[in-house]
Amino acid sequence: MIAIRTEEELRYLRQAGKIVSSVLKIIAKIIKPGITTLEIEDVAIQVISDFKAVSAFKGYEGYPASICTSINEEIVHGVPSFRVLKEGDIVSVDVGIKYEGYFADAAKTFFVGRVDKKKAKLVKVTNKALALAISKAKPANRVSDISFTVEQFVIKNGFSVVREFVGHGIGKNLHEEPQIPNFGPPHQGEELKPGMVLAIEPMVNTGVAQAEILPDGWTAVTKDRLPSAHFEHTVLITERGNEILTK
Repeated sequence: MIAIRTEEELRYLRQAGKIVSSVLKIIAKIIKPGITTLEIEDVAIQVISDFKAVSAFKGYEGYPASICTSINEEIVHGVPSFRVLKEGDIVSVDVGIKYEGYFADAAKTFFVGRVDKKKAKLVKVTNKALALAISKAKPANRVSDISFTVEQFVIKNGFSVVREFVGHGIGKNLHEEPQIPNFGPPHQGEELKPGMVLAIEPMVNTGVAQAEILPDGWTAVTKDRLPSAHFEHTVLITERGNEILTK
């Protein structure tokens, strides 16, 4: 079952969402050619700490860092390192935090300087896919209405959706029911109701949909090594539609 959050719980979840949004806004200001992903990690750690929150990712199933930084062909779960971002790269930054026992999670793909038209279109389509998915996150719709909307829009634009990784419920745990794939037929799964909180996250590849895991055991890359983009928001279902908690 998908949890229905109380008003008291939503107070903490809204604050958690604001913290995640603040971290990503600060990261957006520092991304440029020449910075390392470890430097981005250090900034995120400081901001999360300033808000008296903790990373949701650090130590989760053994993950070694506080955020995920996935460059170009890396889809998700890229581990921050001394790797330097170069002009023309794209980098997806995924931030999850725990605040007063409640979780929020969001991701955004950033341009590093000027990027080529293909990467720019990939990022634009992925971001739009998230917006369309969120538009389906409302009472009386079902979980797979979100999934179907993402897949149809992505395919129409000549890209593919990742199948190995999916969105999820979120609240008292980082990952809760339901799973939210970015593919599949509409009108399936549990009915969406006010008080449900979902982490919706399209992951879109330039080429084939298939992913592989690098030897570090974490970083997922596209099988054909073509670029991938990732956007995510934590979304509350409301009586009138939804509220983006990480906006």
